[in-house]
Amino acid sequence: MFMSLDFLYVPTADVDLAVDSAVKVLGAELVWKIRAMGTTVACLRVTEAGPALLLSGHLEGEAPILVYRVADYKATVAQLRKVGATELRELEIPHGPCASFRLGGNQRFAVYELVRAGMDAHFAGRIDA
Repeated sequence: MFMSLDFLYVPTADVDLAVDSAVKVLGAELVWKIRAMGTTVACLRVTEAGPALLLSGHLEGEAPILVYRVADYKATVAQLRKVGATELRELEIPHGPCASFRLGGNQRFAVYELVRAGMDAHFAGRIDA
């Protein structure tokens, strides 16, 4: 069902502090940091091949959301509904349609279909003060 783990969407109370720590301690690369709609979200690369780390000031809870790319969003969401994924919420992210949900044990996941492939390049290098 899943193609790749593309993002770790991590809540944080202080995005700027979390970015500074990740850059200094982990050697992460700050790809972009955007302040809009009353929040801040930053994208970091900790490894070349792994998922991007998205630090978010607006994400509720303490657990991260594992965001997986799927080939067929509608079919995947239908299957998730059928098998009982809970708290399934559909939304839109810059890359395309997305649905977040929970599994037993309260783990947080999301799936999305990449329909706007140019979004990584569009945001790259944007660092809002």
